[in-house]
Amino acid sequence: MVEGPEVLIPAPERPREGSQTAEYLAWLEDERGLTFADWGELHRWSIDHLEDFWQSVWDFFEVIAHTPATAVLEGRAMPGARWFPGATLNLAEHALRAGAHEDDVAVMASSQTRADISLTFGQLRDQVAHVRAGLEELGVRAGDRVAAYLPNIPETLVAYLATASLGAIWASCAPEFGVKGVLDRLGQIEPTVLFVVDGYRYGTSQGVKVIDRADDVRAIRDGLPSVRHVVSVPYLGDGIGDATSWDELIGIGAGTGRELSFEPVPFDHPLSVLFTSGTTGLPKPIVHGHGGILLEHLKNHALHWDLGPGDRLMWFTTTSWMVWNAVASALLTRSSMILIDGNPVGPDPDLQWRLIEKWRPSVVGLSAAFLLHGMRAERHPTREFDLTSIRQLGVVGSPLPTSAFDWVHEEFGDRVLLNVGSGGTDVCTGLVQGGPWQPVYRGEMAGPSLGVDVCAFDDDGLEVIGELGELVVRKPMPSMPVGFWGDTDGSRYRAAYFEVYPGVWRHGDWIRFSDVGSCIITGRSDATLNRGGVRLGTADFYGVIDAFPEIADSLVVHLDDPDGGNGELLLFVVAAEGHEVDDELIERLRGAIRAELSPRHVPDRVLRVDLLPHTRTGKKLEVPVKRILSGRPLAEAVDPDAVDDAAALQQFVELAALR
Repeated sequence: MVEGPEVLIPAPERPREGSQTAEYLAWLEDERGLTFADWGELHRWSIDHLEDFWQSVWDFFEVIAHTPATAVLEGRAMPGARWFPGATLNLAEHALRAGAHEDDVAVMASSQTRADISLTFGQLRDQVAHVRAGLEELGVRAGDRVAAYLPNIPETLVAYLATASLGAIWASCAPEFGVKGVLDRLGQIEPTVLFVVDGYRYGTSQGVKVIDRADDVRAIRDGLPSVRHVVSVPYLGDGIGDATSWDELIGIGAGTGRELSFEPVPFDHPLSVLFTSGTTGLPKPIVHGHGGILLEHLKNHALHWDLGPGDRLMWFTTTSWMVWNAVASALLTRSSMILIDGNPVGPDPDLQWRLIEKWRPSVVGLSAAFLLHGMRAERHPTREFDLTSIRQLGVVGSPLPTSAFDWVHEEFGDRVLLNVGSGGTDVCTGLVQGGPWQPVYRGEMAGPSLGVDVCAFDDDGLEVIGELGELVVRKPMPSMPVGFWGDTDGSRYRAAYFEVYPGVWRHGDWIRFSDVGSCIITGRSDATLNRGGVRLGTADFYGVIDAFPEIADSLVVHLDDPDGGNGELLLFVVAAEGHEVDDELIERLRGAIRAELSPRHVPDRVLRVDLLPHTRTGKKLEVPVKRILSGRPLAEAVDPDAVDDAAALQQFVELAALR
């Protein structure tokens, strides 16, 4: 056993009056006769009494079922567990429930391409009704695929909800993807309708750059023979000339005179297809169902993010990331959403702080990189901007080093909950995270999410505490995928998650739990470094390196020795603006790693590079870089179209040639 980490903000005795958690606890006591002394008791009940917990989520949030379920959970075997069999529902119906809030603002959108836009709940319902009817006139029916090559703008949300309302299946790619990246994804699902933009504007340090996508759209359309209709949203210019325009589609739908309605579909009917990053092969097409995402996001958004009526959620994302789907689900809790399209840090590095001051969100998601930049630059955003609307600050996607926890706490104090979490596209939610009835631990995530039986396994499938292990989930979750698109016998799905530990979901992350339940994700388990038989998590390195203001970015890989030796541990670093990575800095880096981690962690070589590659959602690419340095041809090691800057790969190809 190891001692728990330092507490930055202690857990309150009871959740804040009026919070969603407080209301849920009161409901459990009134309706179920259940009381809980603390979050730990509530979480244990949520996994020990899995069916009771998820039924309570269903009832508390008043899920609309057109036909009732015959059970909560039919079997617990994984894969194969079926949630709420017999029930029919529709996620879009819950996102667009009519009510007294129709004149409240539902969507606020900021863009580097056009002026700000806002929509009330009533306006959003009207637009979805028209687009839904327009899609029907184009022949879209339940089970058809509707795809989008769209940025994070209101039209994308409208098209998604209209698609879902029909029981059709949604998939999207952000327009920063090139033709190959789009076809690798959307080509797998054979869409019948494709929404597109003609281009966009993107901020850089030199100003706002114009990105014309008209030629790419034509190539994508030619590469998707299943597409019968292209709908063009005018964005950069007037749209794609030979396509149906957005306004024409709205007009077609309005002309039918149809009221907004929702197709009841089975609980596990496909809602959307989300794609993995695809950096080392064809992206996996992960199918998520209406009911699973509905229940999971109601639980997650209300009981962890504390979103409810009148709240506002702002979280920068692109339409290719599962966070976009999560942001859209803010509507399920009657919360408003703030959409950002463009570069969130360029040409104005304070853009997100300015938007918080303007739009007054209560829950804000910021990237680890953004917070680290503020810390290294010794910024004080709470002195420069009115950020008092923030109640909770979320961070996902990349580990947040301890130094950044300290900086956030120094800036915002105890009044803002720092909720660092981790989950993934595979479940479209968080597996581990915080919440309003949990403490904030310095440098660690607060613990497992409600309803998620997550722990660390060793190689023998035994739970370990205080040691690094594979992140596993031992009981089914409603938002586990329906399957992979086209995987008719389920073999790819089983191999992806259940091959290592039969009957237990292996997520692919390397995690360490403390004896109080807090945890640290140290990176992908396939990127874990094996140094003389001892496994080292990559996030441990970054936690030390990120504290150096002279370093803008870093990446660590271990090259195995084919003869069984220790191999070679390489650290690549990018200098921050105005700094130089010289021998003195390298020695300080090595000394800090030795002191804060161990002599075993000290890299054999520290190499200066101009830039490093990431996925398009900002994750480091340790595995592809290791493959390149081990001699794999670039085309086999990584798909350059899935990388944010493919030029960053070439330096590793050249280094491999020298080796």
